[in-house]
Amino acid sequence: MTALSTLKRRAMKNPEIRKAYEDLAPEYDLAAQLIDARVKAKMTQEQVAKAMHTTQSVISRLESGKVDPTSNTIRRYAEAVGAKMRVVIEAA
Repeated sequence: MTALSTLKRRAMKNPEIRKAYEDLAPEYDLAAQLIDARVKAKMTQEQVAKAMHTTQSVISRLESGKVDPTSNTIRRYAEAVGAKMRVVIEAA
């Protein structure tokens, strides 16, 4: 069986795959930040959902990186886990 890291390394040699991967990086970075903030707050998805007056499945989708949340949703999530939202725009 081939290790995931080996498969990724092979796939990244393909320019089209590398570009698609890099294009998705911001979404997955945001998802990782949401999860990290929730874990640091020692909260479950259900607890965050309750604080945001929504459902656990909404939180799951936010943390999956497969949705495009509004800045208001991200702010509400941050407040629910006792964090603050900060936006940073970097030069390419």
